[in-house]
Amino acid sequence: MMRLLLQILRNNSSLKSELNGGTKASALPKLFSRWLHAPTQPPSFGIAFDIDGVLLRGETSTGGSPQALRRLYYHSANSCSIRGGVPESERAKELSKQLGVDILPLQVIQGHTPFRELVKRYEDDLIVAVGKGEPGRVMSEYGFKNVLSIDDYASCFPNIDPLAQYKKWTKMQPTDREMALRTDPCSQRVQAVFIVSDPVDWSRDIQVLCDILRTGGLPGQEIAHQPPLFFANDDIAYQALFPAERLGMGAFRIALESIFNRIHTNNMEYTSYGKPNPFVFKNAENVLLQVLQSAYNNIQSSGEMQPFKRLYMIGDNPSVDINGAKQAGHPWVSILTRTGVFKGIGNHADYPADLVVNSVEEAVDYILRKEHTS
Repeated sequence: MMRLLLQILRNNSSLKSELNGGTKASALPKLFSRWLHAPTQPPSFGIAFDIDGVLLRGETSTGGSPQALRRLYYHSANSCSIRGGVPESERAKELSKQLGVDILPLQVIQGHTPFRELVKRYEDDLIVAVGKGEPGRVMSEYGFKNVLSIDDYASCFPNIDPLAQYKKWTKMQPTDREMALRTDPCSQRVQAVFIVSDPVDWSRDIQVLCDILRTGGLPGQEIAHQPPLFFANDDIAYQALFPAERLGMGAFRIALESIFNRIHTNNMEYTSYGKPNPFVFKNAENVLLQVLQSAYNNIQSSGEMQPFKRLYMIGDNPSVDINGAKQAGHPWVSILTRTGVFKGIGNHADYPADLVVNSVEEAVDYILRKEHTS
């Protein structure tokens, strides 16, 4: 699942001497806190952590991730669960508690974060947001003014889900229903569909999406041109708490596409964001530069930061994390952990990483040695 946590560090000659002089492990958190907040020259490298399978498995930290991140931050906090399909501000708060570090919303890149760039295109149009969590709220906070979750949208069409009577777990909130009905979606064309997070009810969602896509955004009406369809990521599988990998958004996309192409004359058209698309890595680099701009705005009068010498991608999925870093090229360096999707003994055959480690803690140790000791 495409979520990234970004962290910036910098070279510092005094830090090198302290580390080379044998700084005790117990002193490292305070040392890095003092170092990170010193208003001197900007960092020369940054780190992008994949979250699922690297920092967390489900709601549980893995691979010594709290200890590793405390090498880069200095805060303590209690653990807390996190869920998908929530705004970046909420995600940052949850991660801060879960991992015991202070994380800013700007440091969190989720698969749906790039949807912000489409606000001007669909700001006032009726759009449908699909996925677990609160996909409608996510899109509304991005600035979309006429958005409905697929739960709300489907509830406005009686009998659109033929299996609804068997789904005793579903319950529509009255306030959501009132909000949905005020938009009168039955008479408006859906102008775009956004798969924000992993869908929960595949049978209903595939049925409703096929109705929307085949009819040009008016379910139950005649066949018309397909409205745009956007996926936040295309990961087929990800590592959660269960020992075997779980099916992700890419698997849902395959299921939807296979069915749509069998019942419609034209193949399904879609745009997929997320790794391994190099756009994700360029966006991560830009976000890191924004963080620098905010933290070091008094250092350079020009207001422009120098490019990073190195950016490290720490991931557990060779086909998306490592493949994406390779496609992005310089200054990206790929580090593959054995804490999630990848569990091999050696390197991955098809998408070999620059380095393979057992945990994120080992990855951070490597980066600190490489960047701060000769």
